[in-house]
Amino acid sequence: MRKTVFFPGYLQRFAREEGGTTLVELAVVLPVFLLLFLGLIDFGRVGSEYVMAEKAMQLASRIAAVRPAACAGVPLMNARGTGLIAGVPPHYGAACSAATGICINAGVQTCNGAATNATAAEIWAAIRPLMPTHATIANLRFSYAYDPRLGFLGGPYVPMVTLEIQNLNFQFATPLSALAGVAGSSVAAPGATLPFPPMSTSLPAEDLALGNSG
Repeated sequence: MRKTVFFPGYLQRFAREEGGTTLVELAVVLPVFLLLFLGLIDFGRVGSEYVMAEKAMQLASRIAAVRPAACAGVPLMNARGTGLIAGVPPHYGAACSAATGICINAGVQTCNGAATNATAAEIWAAIRPLMPTHATIANLRFSYAYDPRLGFLGGPYVPMVTLEIQNLNFQFATPLSALAGVAGSSVAAPGATLPFPPMSTSLPAEDLALGNSG
């Protein structure tokens, strides 16, 4: 049997050999570099989509304030309550804020956006280009809240209209969790999705397009 003999000089030359160190260093540094680079891209997208969605909510609430209600149960006018002014029932035209109970408190009506509702469909068509690509009309939530400071007895019902984004997740385009693991990070990186920050915009309604469809 032939034996391979390692001479002392050969072992010394082998110990000084650095021909493969560049590849080893690249394998160590590359995951860290990709994690930072792709993380900057994706978190930059998070900021961009947040700003765009914020502008979309401002536009949506402005449209909703002058369109018929997107939710069922929202009254068309302020009905008489049980409140009195100077001991007598108020006349029509009295401000709802003149005394407690002048106008009936209609409460709060909320609903999710639906393509079958004309107002919701119009709003979605206007803001769709500003929303994240995976968002749908169901991610919009409408709210109509009674406010006695708005409107008068017998006049059009003018609630506080709120539009908000719900159940929306940001979707990362890069595998940050996998890269973080390869880079040796002990801190958990985001998964494939990240909950979208809460966002809502409120405006007082005008007349909810009473009688003229906006």
